[in-house]
Amino acid sequence: MRILIIGGGGFVGQKLAHALAARGSLREQPVAHLALADIVEPDTVEAGFSVTTHILDIAERGQVDAIIAGDWDVIYHLAAVVSAQAEADFVAGMRTNFFGTFNILEACRTRIGTPVLVYASSVASFSTDVPQPIQDWTATTPQTSYGTQKAIGELLLNDYSRRGFIDGRGVRLPTVVVRPGKPNAAASSFFSSIIREPLQGEPAMCPVDVEQEVWLASPRVTVENLVRVAEVDGDAIGPMRNFSLPGMTTTVKAMLAALEAVAGENVVGLVDHERNPTIEKIVQGWSSQLVTDKADELGLIRDESFERIIEEFIANDMKPVET
Repeated sequence: MRILIIGGGGFVGQKLAHALAARGSLREQPVAHLALADIVEPDTVEAGFSVTTHILDIAERGQVDAIIAGDWDVIYHLAAVVSAQAEADFVAGMRTNFFGTFNILEACRTRIGTPVLVYASSVASFSTDVPQPIQDWTATTPQTSYGTQKAIGELLLNDYSRRGFIDGRGVRLPTVVVRPGKPNAAASSFFSSIIREPLQGEPAMCPVDVEQEVWLASPRVTVENLVRVAEVDGDAIGPMRNFSLPGMTTTVKAMLAALEAVAGENVVGLVDHERNPTIEKIVQGWSSQLVTDKADELGLIRDESFERIIEEFIANDMKPVET
């Protein structure tokens, strides 16, 4: 089993790489080689099989052709220009999210063999302008450039799968919380920072109303589902290859209440509130009520509670608080 993770230097890509290294197998076959590729060379992982790292700009067709030419059984496409950045810089978003995805699909089409391709889409491909809750078959009506670019990728993945060029699975990721590290350019970044920073003794800013809802999942559940979705049989997915991963609907208010329950009032007191109209408009356009029938039928999992998500972050990802 040979696996390529495009976007392997990012948070989810690194988590997935470590999970595969721990498992040692995928699709009931031992992993022989894992390649991690990203715009900046990814960190490697310790594994019982060979691991290589590569610099890759997916907007450059020649680079994509060169790496896809490898005999890959499973390819994960996790690379993206994230939401707020794609909204602020239309060209950068199109270059990576549209043309980069097209390059990957075309490279798969012209190579020998039919790889399993797991494409990380987003709930941003939906909006609140259609009847709620969102079903897997609900029409995509994105209200951002990022969501539009992801929805285009979904359509292409479906057709390339129909034509037999790939065995595709397009999965709409919930907002992944709690992410370690520093805030990024995603509009959803604050959902992690209002938990992560206070737990580490640092102030955080919440830019939306506390009643704002979000559809989210933990890093553990997200990665486990990415592994599982690569293992299911394509026929079990059916002709419509795009669907939402399981998540949970919660509000900022409920998230902060869970933080207080886990860590105490003093920690929650480090969260300040100042609404940002730009971020608020983007987040308000995302659907937060989703039905995940296909994912449930395929045996994918969901989080138990937001308190558990916080506890997992403390146990696995929180940096020590300096004293």
